[in-house]
Amino acid sequence: MIYADEERAPVEVIRARQLARLNDLLAAVLPRNRFYARVLAGVSPPIDWAAFANLPTIDKDDLVADQERHPPVGSIATYPLDEYSNYHQTSGTKGIPLAVLDTPASWDWWAECWQYVYAAAEVTARDRLFFAFSFGPFIGFWSAYAGARRLGALTIPAGGADTVSRLKMMQSTRPTVLLSTVTYAQRLAEVAEREGISLRDLGIRVTIHAGEPGASVPSVRSRIEQAFGARCHDHAGATEVGAFGYSCETRQGVHVNEAEFIAEIVDPLTCRPVGEGERGELVLTNLGRAGWPAIRYRTGDMVEAGGRRCTCGRTFLLLPGGVIGRIDDLMIVRGVNVYPSAVEAIVREFPTGEFRIVRSIRNSMEAIDLEVEGTPAVREPLAAALRQRLGVRIDVTLVPEQSLPRFELKARRVVDRRPEASR
Repeated sequence: MIYADEERAPVEVIRARQLARLNDLLAAVLPRNRFYARVLAGVSPPIDWAAFANLPTIDKDDLVADQERHPPVGSIATYPLDEYSNYHQTSGTKGIPLAVLDTPASWDWWAECWQYVYAAAEVTARDRLFFAFSFGPFIGFWSAYAGARRLGALTIPAGGADTVSRLKMMQSTRPTVLLSTVTYAQRLAEVAEREGISLRDLGIRVTIHAGEPGASVPSVRSRIEQAFGARCHDHAGATEVGAFGYSCETRQGVHVNEAEFIAEIVDPLTCRPVGEGERGELVLTNLGRAGWPAIRYRTGDMVEAGGRRCTCGRTFLLLPGGVIGRIDDLMIVRGVNVYPSAVEAIVREFPTGEFRIVRSIRNSMEAIDLEVEGTPAVREPLAAALRQRLGVRIDVTLVPEQSLPRFELKARRVVDRRPEASR
């Protein structure tokens, strides 16, 4: 059950609750969890915030290496394997997929975290939720589905169907809420236009997107809202840590669910906290997943520290713009830092179709080019906007409509043609 005072509590109350939950977690985990018994050797709860700040961080590479040393799932499982009920894998977008397990209790916790997401988007038990997602080992919207079942809403799973079939399902089932990646929502709009289907007539009033940056980017959000005639909401989560963020009614970014997570934003190189208004890597500790805990987990997500002042009244930490991008997606072009999401934010302001970023080396320096489906009238204004807003020249090449790949889950719009990328 969600209590409104949790989201609007004074920071000292939030921190006190977090510290108590943290110490409960450590007491449950350390005697049983081989991974954390090694990583946190010598730690004895209860601890204070100063001691917490000195705990070592971990990242996905640590967990992948642990699973390779201790197959099949590593040593991070707190309980015997027969106590786990849900198996998932990370998407594998950035290398070896990571297996993750949940107990019935921790899967209930995932569902509870989604109640915050649904409440902020004003989704209720009276809604009909359409899951435009192929249900497989990637956690994707599995947890959203579990959360919808807990909410009591009608769930419409559209796994295994192609885009045209999903659109026809929407016409017959009349959903009020769509859940998908940002990329796939735009794909639905593209195919609907081709098929002569009006998305605005389907009755969808809310869309919720996860799995990739974009729903907090104004130009991307505007495209989706115009296509569906609905309010577009962002959600942030990760298989390794849980469903940790959601956009409120202002939709100016993502609030971290500090009832269930401790969030830190640190310099990726020094691991020291950044100041408000600065960018850094998001480090998370989940507080309700004792069976598969993440304690000071470096997510690899670049975010901005936005403080706790939001016009919605929530005092949970705000990340303006949501997840800006993956740290390992950063491209440094002639000394300028460029994230793919920043390129997409500009591209989506123009009447374009799909696009692709091509990384290469020219004159011994990194260069990026943009391939985009669009008309000749778009090329020069788009190139000028990229140059002015990003501070670097990006050559724009027009390609035929429908010539670039389409995606259902996380889009892979960056092609790396640098010599070292092929090694």
